[in-house]
Amino acid sequence: MDSCRIPANASKCSGNTMECFMVLSTQAQKISIGILCGLFGTMCVFENSLVLYLIFSSPGTRKKPSYLFIGSLALADILASIIFVCSFVSFHVFNEAGFSKEVFLLQLGGVNTSFSASLSSLLLTALDRYISISRPSEYKLLMTRRRAWTALAVLWVTCATIACLPLLGWNCCVLDSTCSELFPFVDDNYLSGWICFVMVLLGCIGYAYAHVLWRARQHVAYMEKHQAQAGKQNTRMRMDVMLAKTLVMVLAVLMLCWSPVLALMIYSIFARLSDHLRKVFAFCSTLCLLNSMVNPIIYALRSKELFSSLRRVCSHCRRQLKAAEESPEAESTHKSSVIET
Repeated sequence: MDSCRIPANASKCSGNTMECFMVLSTQAQKISIGILCGLFGTMCVFENSLVLYLIFSSPGTRKKPSYLFIGSLALADILASIIFVCSFVSFHVFNEAGFSKEVFLLQLGGVNTSFSASLSSLLLTALDRYISISRPSEYKLLMTRRRAWTALAVLWVTCATIACLPLLGWNCCVLDSTCSELFPFVDDNYLSGWICFVMVLLGCIGYAYAHVLWRARQHVAYMEKHQAQAGKQNTRMRMDVMLAKTLVMVLAVLMLCWSPVLALMIYSIFARLSDHLRKVFAFCSTLCLLNSMVNPIIYALRSKELFSSLRRVCSHCRRQLKAAEESPEAESTHKSSVIET
């Protein structure tokens, strides 16, 4: 195992430095983390997979840039859930630390890439709504499918590059600097940079949503004033207002789930963390999974197109089950009639 300068409050650890970051000391804490990760992770994968299926199985949704961005968000949440749960449970619950520094940083890079892509996809969705509601007449010219796919490609490459910097050499082992108190091998300066990156994304999302909400309020006032008019423009405005409210709900959940984690990350840069706070950070990390689990529920409840697609899928499944249940009965009745004859 590579030797690195470990956190001051973990100096009592000896031998394998990875053990200094295994903060769950009781079996009850490990079981709780395991249950939370298993529940949230399973639900997140199922729900986001369903969202992807609903989007790409319907020609009406898979051609729209808005739903391409939502699909990217769902894909990022699926990857984040799988990588996070596997690595987090393996490390904190089963205390497996026999892998190398490179393997650990690769896992961490996968988690950071997925969560960063999730947040960046939400930013693209916010910008999409910003353009749609501020320049509706030019929206189809400005936001084409080709530009949407290009933006998604740039998004994922950028997030992967930033997340892989520790693996490529920006870590406290190579630089002989002080490691983060929250993540093994991670340099404090890199953690500060990653936090700034996330804060910039959140700031851009906040600005976009502030403008979207302002325009949405104007549209609501317009619709109330011209209630008698039932034209195409009015319908489009209602859709913009509905989607804007939906994305604001997504942003509110995002801030609620990520604020504790980001606050502890920032605090760890300027002050030492006690063992209690490091345990709190481990439990707060599961809120990121909760955020990924809640997003699809918001889509299903708020998006008219996705909800309609979900109803069609459910109706199809019910018909299939009903046909499967009736089939043996029909076959049995047929055999009975043949025997009687």
